[in-house]
Amino acid sequence: MSVEAYRKRRDRLNSYMEKEGIRIGLVTSPTNVAYLTGFACNPHERFLALALNSDSRAAKLFVPLLDATAAQEAAPGLAIVPISDVDDAYALLAEHMPAPAASSIGVEKGAVSLARAERLQSVYPGAGFGDLEQSILDMRIVKSADEIGRIQRAVDIIEGVMAHAVSQVRVGMTELALVAEIERKMRELGADRPAFESIVLTGPRSALPHGVPGQHAIRSGDFLLIDIGVQADGYCSDITRTFVVGESSETQRAIYEAVLAANEAGIAASAAGVPVSAVDAAARETIEEAGFGPLFTHRVGHGFGMDIHELPSMSGASDTLLAQGMVFTVEPGVYDAVVGGVRIEDDVYIREDGTAGLLTRYPKQLTVIPAENL
Repeated sequence: MSVEAYRKRRDRLNSYMEKEGIRIGLVTSPTNVAYLTGFACNPHERFLALALNSDSRAAKLFVPLLDATAAQEAAPGLAIVPISDVDDAYALLAEHMPAPAASSIGVEKGAVSLARAERLQSVYPGAGFGDLEQSILDMRIVKSADEIGRIQRAVDIIEGVMAHAVSQVRVGMTELALVAEIERKMRELGADRPAFESIVLTGPRSALPHGVPGQHAIRSGDFLLIDIGVQADGYCSDITRTFVVGESSETQRAIYEAVLAANEAGIAASAAGVPVSAVDAAARETIEEAGFGPLFTHRVGHGFGMDIHELPSMSGASDTLLAQGMVFTVEPGVYDAVVGGVRIEDDVYIREDGTAGLLTRYPKQLTVIPAENL
C-alpha cells in the first residue's frame, strides 16, 4: 500500500478524534499500528504507540530502539521516536506529544491495561480517556481492493496446504503429526506464519469445534476435520474441510450433506444490505430442517483480515448490514459426540456490485480418502 493510503487512514482517525473532542490519540495495538502506518512488529514488553494530535494533525510513531530502522523503512515520512531499554517511554511520550491540561486522551480501551492507563494519567494529569478502538475497527471492517488481493494470496497458500495435507493422510498417523506436516508446508508455500493454532481432529474428536490436536491416531471410517489458515503479507486466510477416511456411513453422509447445504445457503444469502443475522438464519434453518439443529452450536462465521477474528461477527443476534468490501467466513457445523463433527468453511467477500464472491475454491463435495491411499 502507498504512503498516501496510510496517511488517509490516519486522517480519518484524526477527524473522528476532532469530532469527539479527543486532543491526543494513542494507538498501541500492534495490528492497528500496522493498519495506520504500514509498520508491523511484535514489541513484546516494550512500548509501541502511534501518537496523533487532532489539533495540529501531527503524527509520531514511538518504537523500541531496536526496531527504529525497520520503522523508518516501513513508514517513510512519519516521525519516528526510538525508545531505548533504559528510557522512560511515558516521559518521552509526554515530551514529544504534549497535551493541554484536562485533555481527553484517546486509547483503544480494549487493548489498554489498567497499569498502562495509570502510567498515562501520570504524564497527562487530569486527562480523561476516550475510545478510539471502535472507530478503527469500523475502518477495518471494509477492505480495499489491495487488502482483498492480499487475503486472496493467503487463501491460495492455504488451499495448496490443504491439498498437500490430504495427500499425506495415513491410517495410524496422529493428529499432531499431520499438523506438523501442514505447518511445514505453510512455510514452504510462502506463509509468514499460521493465522491461528491449526486444528486437525479425527473420529469423535472432530465434534469438538475448537478441539486441540493430540496423539490420537487417524482410523479408517472416521471423520477427519482440518481447520487451518495462514498469515501472509499481513493478512489471514481461514478454511475448514471435513473428510471421511476409508469408507463413509449413511449417518456420516447425512450429516455432511446437511452442513454442505447450510454452507451454500449461507453464501447464497450474503449480499450488500443484508443483515448478517439473515446469513446465520439461512444456514441454521437448513440444518434444523435436516434434523440436526441442536448440534449446530456456534455462529455461522466471523469477519477476518489482519486478524483472524474481526468484524463483522456473523451472529444471529447481529443487525449489521453487509456492505461492499466486507470479508467473512461462512462455516456452519454439526457436531455429534458419537459419530463426529462436520464443518465446512469458506471465505466470502462482498463485491462492488453487492453480490457475494468466494475467495476459497477448494472442493466441498464429500471426499472419501480411499483405502488404497492409506
